[in-house]
Amino acid sequence: MEINLIRKSGLFNFEAENSGGKTVELDANPKIGGEGKGFRPMEMLLVGLGGCSGIDVVNVLTKQKEPLNDIKIKINATRKDEEVPPIFEVIDIHFDLYGNLNEQKVERALALTFDKYCSVSNILGRSATINFSYTIHN
Repeated sequence: MEINLIRKSGLFNFEAENSGGKTVELDANPKIGGEGKGFRPMEMLLVGLGGCSGIDVVNVLTKQKEPLNDIKIKINATRKDEEVPPIFEVIDIHFDLYGNLNEQKVERALALTFDKYCSVSNILGRSATINFSYTIHN
């Protein structure tokens, strides 16, 4: 896995590119001179958590032959602002799942995701409390 970053403009505006040529822009908090031209690095960690857990939940539900029509993920996080660096303290992730889904299978999919499969969750969970919840929309 390789990621390359180049500075695009200003002090902190970077473009990151993966080996497949996909790009994303990053920037710093305006409080230190960022210009709002991209995601902040800590936001990217939450994006990674949402993507990783979302992929795993969809994968497990698909293997369970559950009729998942759509999924939406919302993440809220707090940081330990009194510490340096201010790492995440609590991360709340909520899944809105759409389809005629079996609640026990959804709970199993989420448990497997956060206990076993999602490597981003495993990393972040070593320093932060991660709470997950869900709503099934039939």
